[in-house]
Amino acid sequence: MIERYSRPKMKQVWSDTNKYDKWLDVELAACEAWTEHGVIPESDMEKLRKANYDIEKLNQILEVTKHDMTAFLQSVTGSLGDEGRWIHLGMTTSDVWDTSTSLLLIEASKLIQEELDLVIDSLRKKAIEHKDTLMMGRTHGIHAEPITFGLKIALWLEEMKRNKKRLEDAIEQISVGKISGPVGTNATVPPSVESVACQKLGISPAPISNQIIQRDRHAQFITTISVIASSLEKFATEIRSLQRTEIREVEEPFGKGQTGSSSMPHKRNPELSERICGLARLIRGYAITSLENVALWGERDISHSSAERVIIADCCFAVDYILSLFSNVMNGLKVYTDRMYENLESTKGILFSQRILLTLIEKGISREDAYKIVQTHSMKCWDEGKDFRESIRTDDSLSQYFSSKDLDEIFDYKYYTRFVDEIYQRVDLDKF
Repeated sequence: MIERYSRPKMKQVWSDTNKYDKWLDVELAACEAWTEHGVIPESDMEKLRKANYDIEKLNQILEVTKHDMTAFLQSVTGSLGDEGRWIHLGMTTSDVWDTSTSLLLIEASKLIQEELDLVIDSLRKKAIEHKDTLMMGRTHGIHAEPITFGLKIALWLEEMKRNKKRLEDAIEQISVGKISGPVGTNATVPPSVESVACQKLGISPAPISNQIIQRDRHAQFITTISVIASSLEKFATEIRSLQRTEIREVEEPFGKGQTGSSSMPHKRNPELSERICGLARLIRGYAITSLENVALWGERDISHSSAERVIIADCCFAVDYILSLFSNVMNGLKVYTDRMYENLESTKGILFSQRILLTLIEKGISREDAYKIVQTHSMKCWDEGKDFRESIRTDDSLSQYFSSKDLDEIFDYKYYTRFVDEIYQRVDLDKF
C-alpha cells in the first residue's frame, strides 16, 4: 500500500520484520512440539530458543535462491550450530507461510476491530443527537416523505453492527494453522506435533489441509472486508449527496487553511467521502481475486501466491484507513438543521399527498379515484409552484371529507415521526 493510505500500526503488522518474526515463531513452535515428543533434545531446544535471522543476510541469500523461505531458513541456521538441523523438520514452505499469515491476519484484525468500534460509536452519538431532527426522505433522489436524520444514521449503525459480527465470524475462520507437511497427510509432521505447535501459537490446527490452508477461509475474510468497505461507501455517498450545493444539509469537516480547488477558492468539496468511495472500489477488486484463489491445481499450485502478497495486506491497509477516515468524518460532520427544514418545505406540502390519499380511501372513495384526485392537485402544485395544503383546503369538492381540524392533523409533521422511539428501542443503540 502507498504511504498515503498506510497507518503506522498497520504498517508494523505487515512489515517484513514482523512477517519474518512470525515465521520464526512458527518454526520455534514446531521445534517445541518436537521437543515435547522426544525428537529434539532439550539441550538443543535451549539453543534453538535463541535463534534469530539477519534480514540483510536474508536479502543477500534471496538474490541467489529467489525463494524467500529458503533464504530465511539459511539466515536462521546461520545463527545456530549443529542444533540448526532441527529447524523446519518435516515441514514445507506453506506450513510456515500459511500459519504465519493467519497470525498476521489476526493481528491486523484487532486493529480493524478497534476502528470499526470507533465508527459504531461515532454513529451512535450522531443517531442519539439527531433522533428528532426532521429532514426530507428521498427515493430515486426525489422527495418522498419526512424522516429524521437520526433514523438515517441509526440505519447505518445497525448495518455496522452486522459488519462487526461478520468480521468476528471471518476472523474465526482464518484463526487456524497448518503444519501437516508437503501434501497435508501429516506423514512428516504427526498430527500431535501440529496440534501442540498451533496451541503454542494461540490458534487451532485446521481439521484437514493439503499443502495449504484452504483459500475459502481467506476469501471469506477479504469479502467480509469488502462488505464493510461497501457499507462505508454507501454512507459516504449519502454524505456527498447531502453536501451538494443544491441540498447542503450536511458537510464533512473542512479545516482552517484547507483548500478545495486550485482554481476556485470558494470550493469545499466532500473529498474525504470521495476518497472512501474510491478505496472501497479497490477493496472489492481484491474480493474478486480472493475468490479466484480458492480453486488451485491438486494439492496446491502457486497461482494464488503472487496475488496474495498484494491483496491480503492491502485490503487490511485500505479498510483500516477508510474506517478511521469515516469516523473522523462523522465526528466532525456539520448538520444544517435549518436547511433540512427549508428543503422539507421547498415543495410546499406536496409530501402530504399520501396522507390525503389514505384519508380519502378511509372516507369511502375508491383507491383509483382518490389517487386521481390527489395526483391532480399534486401535479398542479408541482408545476405552478402552489402550496398543496392550500390547494386541498380551498377545494370545495373535498370539504365534505375534511374538516379544518382534520387537515391540521393531516398536515402535521409529527405523524411521520411518531414511531421513532420504538424503532430506536429495536435498534438498541447501546448494544454493539
